[in-house]
Parts: sequence; C-alpha cells; structure tokens
Amino acid sequence: MLFAPGTRVGPYQISARLGSGGMGEVYRAHDPRLDRSVAIKVLTSSRDTTPEELERFQREARAIARVSHPNICAVYDVGQEEGVPFLVMELLDGETLAERLSRGPIPIDAAIAIGSEIAKALAELHRNDVVHRDLKPSNVMLTASGIKLLDFGLAKLRDGEYEDTNRKAT
Repeated sequence: MLFAPGTRVGPYQISARLGSGGMGEVYRAHDPRLDRSVAIKVLTSSRDTTPEELERFQREARAIARVSHPNICAVYDVGQEEGVPFLVMELLDGETLAERLSRGPIPIDAAIAIGSEIAKALAELHRNDVVHRDLKPSNVMLTASGIKLLDFGLAKLRDGEYEDTNRKAT
C-alpha cells in the first residue's frame, strides 16, 4: 500500500484502500474543497515509474476526460504527490460485472439492459475518438443508476497523437 488512511494526496485525504490492478492502486478519499468522496488511482510502481508507464497513466486521464457520459466513470483531477502520479475519479458504489457474474447467470432482461448501456458508452467513446481496448466484466461497474465503464489504462486516442503504430494504413 502506497498511502495509509489519513495520508494527504494533494488536497485529498485517503480514507481506505479499495483495490489494485495491474497498473495501480485505488483508494477512497475525501475532497474537503467540495466536501465529497472520490476515488484516487495511483501507479503501484510510482517510485521508479518508466516514461512509458507515466505516459500510459496520463493517456488514461486524457481518455476519460475527453468524454462526459452517464455510463463512463468521470475524472475530476490529475496530479503528482511526492513524485507519485495520481488521478481523481468519481467514486462509484456497486459491484463489477465480474463480481455479479460470479454469483450466477444474469436474467435476460437485466443482461440486455447492461449490454445496451455498455454499447451506448462505447458509441460515445468512439464518437470522441477513444478506443477502450480493455472491455471485460471487471471493468464494468454495476451501480444503482446503471453501468459505468472503468479502467482506461489501455485506451487509444485516435487523434493522430497516439495512433496505433501496429495498425496498417488503409
């Protein structure tokens, strides 16, 4: 764990560790300026982050910030604390689609509703030249207000600046 409860990251006060993934750790924190809870994602290898990891992390922030949609997790802030890159996102209450699927099949009506919301989020991303590239059940959060797509660490921005060099010209 990079940050213990009570630690300040910028203006945010860490309250709990929520989880970790291949690239980062996610914490629940409080934003005293707006009096709200937020999620903060930091690089797990932050102390010796490679330029490629830092660029990927910054690309994730830009990809999320490019789109405002009810089915896409919002980004609020980005920064560094003592050399540790972080991004501040909307804190979501719910469970991932992977967690839900571990309990058994989803009724067909609910599965159609979930799939429809995922499709709407992907359509909005594509309209804004963002390709998620890591869509899987653990990156879909089920909330009371609907689904939210998460984890844009592998996203590609199709605006020329981050064009996929492995793609053949057509």
